[in-house]
Amino acid sequence: MTEPHTPFRPQFEFVGHPMPPSVPEGLSLELSRARLLDGKEAQLDEWMQMLTDRYEECVATLPAERAAFEATFKHTEADGSVWMYHLAVMGTGGGGLDTTNPVDAAHEDYAKRTKERGWEELTPLFMLGPTHITEAMAQWGRTGTAES
Repeated sequence: MTEPHTPFRPQFEFVGHPMPPSVPEGLSLELSRARLLDGKEAQLDEWMQMLTDRYEECVATLPAERAAFEATFKHTEADGSVWMYHLAVMGTGGGGLDTTNPVDAAHEDYAKRTKERGWEELTPLFMLGPTHITEAMAQWGRTGTAES
C-alpha cells in the first residue's frame, strides 16, 4: 500500500504570523519546513556539517540577524519524502542572510542545491521558557547584544 503524497506549499511573500501572547514583545517565533530535492539527503548532511565546521562564523552572523536561537531538523514523511525544519527565535528588526558574508553565501548555495525553493510556515501557538532566558532572548532580539 502506498502512502499519499505529502504536498509542499511554500509561501514566497510571507510576512509573519501574529505572535501568541507568550512570545515576548519584539520577538518572532518561527517554525518553517521545506522538502528536500530528491536524493539530496547526503547533501543536507554535508550542509549541516559545513555549518558545524564553521560554527564560530555562524555565531558571528547572529547579531545582525537578531537571531536568539536557531535549530534545524530532518524528518522523513510516510510517503518517503524528506523534509528539513528550521526553528528560530528572532528579533522582529533583524535581517536575513547577508550573502556578502562567506558563510551566509555558502549557506544560501547549499539551500539552492538541496531543498525546494521557499518554506512552509507553521503557525506559532505557545512559547515557554524561564523568565531570565526569555528576557535575554528579547534583549538580544532588540539589540543584537547581551547588554541592556
